[in-house]
Amino acid sequence: MVEARLRVIYGDTDQMGVVYYANYFRYFEFARSEYFRARGGSYAELERSGALLPVAEASCQYKASARYDDLLVIQTTVSELRRASIVFTYALFRDGAPRTLLCTGMTRHACVGRDGKPTRLPDSLIRLLETTEPSPGSSSST
Repeated sequence: MVEARLRVIYGDTDQMGVVYYANYFRYFEFARSEYFRARGGSYAELERSGALLPVAEASCQYKASARYDDLLVIQTTVSELRRASIVFTYALFRDGAPRTLLCTGMTRHACVGRDGKPTRLPDSLIRLLETTEPSPGSSSST
């Protein structure tokens, strides 16, 4: 599990100061990128290798609202690693004492080549994702 931190900006909210529902998927994407970084890799490196990970399925279960200027903590885990797909799960909290769970979610990604056809996950990616400990400084803040 890797934790990423992100502060809600005004542009992410609606007229009531509540985070617009679709922005949670952007937060998941941010946390997924931080997950790769914490393990010593990056999406950019993966794409340079010719492998792409488009989202094939996404879901979010909302529990409470995030608001403008909240500091969010997004916990990201790889919950399923298959030959040509990967599933990330997320738990998004408002930071504080105690933390408040705002939503949970998941994204399923297919591995495809530049031609758009399914392909195996690269061995380097599997090794990266199977590491048990993230690199030092795995927590991120924006």
